[in-house]
Amino acid sequence: MRGIHPPEFQEDFWIPIPLNTNNITAFSPYLVPQDHLGSLGLFYAMSAFMFVLFVAGTAINVLTIACTIQYKKLRSHLNYILVNLAVANLLVSFVGSSTCFYCFAFRYMALGPLGCKIEGFTATLGGMVSLWSLAVIAVERWLVVCKPLGNFSFQSNHALALCALTWVFALGAAVPPLVGWSRYIPEGMQCSCGPDWYTTNNKFNNESFVMFLFCFCFSVPFSVIVFCYSQLLFMVKSVAKTQTESVSTQKAEREVTRMVVIMVLGFLVCYLPYASFALWVVNNRGQRFDLRLATVPSCLSKASTVYNPVIYILLNKQFRSCMMKMLGISGGDDEESSAQSTTEVSKVEPA
Repeated sequence: MRGIHPPEFQEDFWIPIPLNTNNITAFSPYLVPQDHLGSLGLFYAMSAFMFVLFVAGTAINVLTIACTIQYKKLRSHLNYILVNLAVANLLVSFVGSSTCFYCFAFRYMALGPLGCKIEGFTATLGGMVSLWSLAVIAVERWLVVCKPLGNFSFQSNHALALCALTWVFALGAAVPPLVGWSRYIPEGMQCSCGPDWYTTNNKFNNESFVMFLFCFCFSVPFSVIVFCYSQLLFMVKSVAKTQTESVSTQKAEREVTRMVVIMVLGFLVCYLPYASFALWVVNNRGQRFDLRLATVPSCLSKASTVYNPVIYILLNKQFRSCMMKMLGISGGDDEESSAQSTTEVSKVEPA
């Protein structure tokens, strides 16, 4: 099997089709079910999975935003960044996951080329904002806890400026495929859309765009996250060594270590499969690969709309307490005492 670009659709898609057929339109992901790429059970299972992501991702991120609006004590500089992350996740789950649920149910990109571009742009925009928000959270933790700038005080206006910057960076990654640098086409099993990393079409300069995404939109934020959290971890461990008899200090050291490991692993689970698979395809042109496997990285990136909030928000004592109170669940921390005793470090400290 190999990819063929039919003249009438070459701006809109790429799919592998049998070499012995001339009826290219019969395989168009915009016109017919892509049953040659997988079984009915697989398509319907993916549709069900996307429905779960749509419901869970939309619910948890809407709840995060609602809590911040209702409870003034949540309007701190760190929580502004968490809300920015929630807005990005909501964009992906509400548009991206719902679109994929619909298209997997029909087994092709039933929304047409325009719908593909909208879904691809929205998922890329929200995903990039989410990715850069994780880097901003790491920078905020480093500045507040490690104090590398001395008496510099991280304020809400700094957080808002960094949040705005995440959207600028995200637009820088999401807009180019709409204006000729790469393009948005159906990917994997042809029921979701993303940048074209399949082809070497010189008109769209796809390879250079993939390298841009890998370097600027994956390697840079990942390096920032690793640097900031490693500095935080080293600082906590150095304090723990000087207070070996302090039970609370040793407990804090273990909790921060766990938090750092979870955050870094969460980032890698979200974005490493997508980045590495795209890079492999670009550097192994002509090699055969299963498009069902190409669907996995896309699904993992969309699943981040659920497990990112679990890591960064539900492990936040203030958010967890307010969410439990909003939902009428007893057992949350007392609101007033939590507001009085919460420190900068404990805002992201796991329970």
